[in-house]
Amino acid sequence: MKRFVDAPRAWDRGESKLREPELMLRIASSGIAIFVLALAAAASPAGQDEAKDNMGFVHLFNGKDLTGWVTPADKSLFTVEDGEIVGRTKGDLKKNEFLVTARPYRDFVLRAKVKIRNGNSGIQIRSKRREDGAVSGPQADVAEGFWGLLYEERGRGILERYPEDKANELVKKNDWNEIEITAIGKRLVIHLNGVIVIDRKDAEFADEGIIALQVHVGPAMEVRYKDLLIKPMPPQ
Repeated sequence: MKRFVDAPRAWDRGESKLREPELMLRIASSGIAIFVLALAAAASPAGQDEAKDNMGFVHLFNGKDLTGWVTPADKSLFTVEDGEIVGRTKGDLKKNEFLVTARPYRDFVLRAKVKIRNGNSGIQIRSKRREDGAVSGPQADVAEGFWGLLYEERGRGILERYPEDKANELVKKNDWNEIEITAIGKRLVIHLNGVIVIDRKDAEFADEGIIALQVHVGPAMEVRYKDLLIKPMPPQ
């Protein structure tokens, strides 16, 4: 009986145009291609959406420390815990204090998530910092009874506010709330959890300035910020 091993191979009989080394190379290449396709198929749609959403945005906060920020003289007022910026007071502040970006920004879209336990906070944009740490300029308020309010710190005071009852319906108490601030030219638009609460054009808005996070005078308070992203926009 003729053994199988003695049977002539297909490529030796001329039944295939490929020689053995060429065939092995094609098989290996096909295996790599299948592996790459499998990896692509395994990628989650959520991950793809996240990459698309963050296109053009850069992190203002590295999740580890306050590199890139200017702290108040009292370093204990702003710390980093669990990848979050924590603003915490003991109720003995003499003036409002701020954590300030080391550089100014002009036109941009800013996104942040904030959770306030109690007290009053806010996000300053296009503002100025004095040598003593005081800050002046527009602020998106973060506090019970003040959500959806645009306030000018050390300036004109309340500039505009969304109806308080409607703002309260948007807010997630004791949870993370998303704020988006768009500053283009003299126009400022603020979204709270996806809803426009402020859309104001104001000739007195500065053309550029620092971004800052506030802790407020009054009783002991705590506020947390995370996922701070900014997308610089071309000048209009």
